[in-house]
Amino acid sequence: MDYSTKISERMWNQPDKGELEAERENTFIDDIVQKSHIEKELLANLDGIETAFDGGAGCGRFSILLAKQGIHVTHFDISQPMIDKAKEIAEKEGVLDKLTFVKGALEDLSEYGDRSFDLVMSFDSPISYTYPNQERTIGELVRIAKKRIMISVSSRLGALPYLSNPIQKNQFILDENSKDTWVQWCISSREKMIEGFSFNKDALWKSYENGLLCDVEESKKSYDNGETPWSISYHFMPDELEGILKKNGVKNISLAGPGAYARTIPNEILVKIMRDPSQRKEFLDFCHEYDSNPYVCGRGKDNLFAKGDIE
Repeated sequence: MDYSTKISERMWNQPDKGELEAERENTFIDDIVQKSHIEKELLANLDGIETAFDGGAGCGRFSILLAKQGIHVTHFDISQPMIDKAKEIAEKEGVLDKLTFVKGALEDLSEYGDRSFDLVMSFDSPISYTYPNQERTIGELVRIAKKRIMISVSSRLGALPYLSNPIQKNQFILDENSKDTWVQWCISSREKMIEGFSFNKDALWKSYENGLLCDVEESKKSYDNGETPWSISYHFMPDELEGILKKNGVKNISLAGPGAYARTIPNEILVKIMRDPSQRKEFLDFCHEYDSNPYVCGRGKDNLFAKGDIE
């Protein structure tokens, strides 16, 4: 088993992951924008879709959404706490019978035959966490798709500004009084992060060239020491992702960068928009159109979104 799989398994199986991840849209505005974009894309592309595979389905944000549309969904994830939370939510929503829950690593889809599902989807970067097997993982996801594929992966151009902005997440805090430990850490550490920052051109160029924002060897050492590092994540360039999909036979590919527009707006204005239902809807609708423009696809907040047809 590769280190990426072992690290992801340890990180995402922390006992609190189910509750924390289920609340992300109530915690951070960038999550609201990204998930709104994906939801719009999914609901607009369900013609002829009766079965779906959700790889890295988490707490069921999209698997449950499709189940509520009458689609039979295989909810596949590496995290038992998140699967448990998804089951709880699915039962409350009355769609438990539409979902099949499977615990597994995205690197191994060998139990599924070719063209097993009308729609294959994988959102919020689980593909990127399969480094160094990310290209093979995409190929496997395409292999089991019959009609359509939709994925989002970590974006290299979108993520590189993080290396020059240690307080980037503060911009998207929805409620500064949230009890979420990450929210409180972002707030309490803000000044310390600014004071400790220094621009490192060499680190930027290295990440620009290899697509990795972390030191892989340090992550491995941390894991071996019993710690829980963040998953090793590979960040894609837009043309690279499009090329991999084309090589695997995907047609009619389109890319988007959810969050490209929202990242230009300060926290105070974003919070004001989010707290007004009318403004919020209009804002999310505009973000979807703006972020779908191919000229900004690489500058999404975290993810690079892609969709295409299987022929």
